[in-house]
Amino acid sequence: MSDDEQNPPPTQEDNQDGVTAKSEDPNAPINIKVVSASNEEVFFKIKRSTKLSKLQAAYASKVGKEVGTIRFLYDGERINDDDTPASLDMEDNDTIDVMVEQVGGRR
Repeated sequence: MSDDEQNPPPTQEDNQDGVTAKSEDPNAPINIKVVSASNEEVFFKIKRSTKLSKLQAAYASKVGKEVGTIRFLYDGERINDDDTPASLDMEDNDTIDVMVEQVGGRR
């Protein structure tokens, strides 16, 4: 048996699977842009498996606000503490919107 028979070259299908698996790797970092209502941008690079509560706390600290006084939205939906980029199907260079939390209102 020759070396070629023992170790056949990778097929096209093998190469595609390798690329797909890499892009969905939970440890692969992705870039996220957080944009405030006044269009101020802050960039973060986090793993796809990192809870977004960690990003929220870092953003709040960076802008000098309490995390409970601001809310974070992705595709118009509020982000929960347990959400991760992977659980929200976020892609590299996606944007999170941040708003000031409003308490109370008119009766």
